[in-house]
Amino acid sequence: MSANALDSRPVAIPATLIRPSRGWSALNLRELWRYRELIYFLTWRDVKVRYKQTLFGAAWAILKPFLTMVIFYFVFDRLASVPTDGYPGPIFYFSGLLPWVLFHDGVTKAGNSLVTGANLITKVYFPRLAIPLASVVSGSVDFGLAFLVLLGMMAVYQIEITTRLLAVPLFMLMALITALGVGLWLSAMNVTYRDVGHVTPFMVQAWMYASPIVYSANLITDPRIRSLYGLNPVVGVIQGFRWAILGGMEFPGTLILESVLISALLLWGGAMYFRRMERSFADVV
Repeated sequence: MSANALDSRPVAIPATLIRPSRGWSALNLRELWRYRELIYFLTWRDVKVRYKQTLFGAAWAILKPFLTMVIFYFVFDRLASVPTDGYPGPIFYFSGLLPWVLFHDGVTKAGNSLVTGANLITKVYFPRLAIPLASVVSGSVDFGLAFLVLLGMMAVYQIEITTRLLAVPLFMLMALITALGVGLWLSAMNVTYRDVGHVTPFMVQAWMYASPIVYSANLITDPRIRSLYGLNPVVGVIQGFRWAILGGMEFPGTLILESVLISALLLWGGAMYFRRMERSFADVV
């Protein structure tokens, strides 16, 4: 038999059998890593779509927290005289808004991500976790742009930049993990119960006032109430971020530890629930 005849034989392609997950199965992180390029493109798509056909484009990443800071300054600082730990009101509010906006946008976008990505889910297989994960990670771009504005404001108010600034990526990661944990719960529930999408904005709005953005967590001095207050995982993120940005603040170790534990539980529970419900997404969404 000639060599050409041998080359013309069909090549056997290995078959891949995809089965739906059963029960509270463990997350297949190896499979998620294989689809890392998809996560990258989904993240970049979310960033581009967010500011497509807008008047100010990516400037909204700066305008949203900045305009909110201006409102907080006139209402809570100038009118209500809420203490700001001795720091200028604009710096105090803006430094609290940055991690909060990162968390807020991550939860909101991840909660609706499966419903808005229904066309993709019903047409091709890929780890469904990639969609809410990309929605949360895409907020990092906005955070980075707004953070540059914060550094400029610190220069204007002559606030010294210390080595604590190196801890900022850690608190940014904590905010992303917390947002992903909550977003996984909401996205999986929103597929079956569409009223979750209506409840989410109200829930996040109430969550904001339960977090130390317009006031300092140092106003809560009772140890028991402070421990209960620390069960809000965003508290440790915001207080830790302010500690890293503003000099002179006491390290909120207890609040940060509580935030890490609660965020880890939210992420683990959300991932397990997401994995359990994942097999029905394409049929229900």
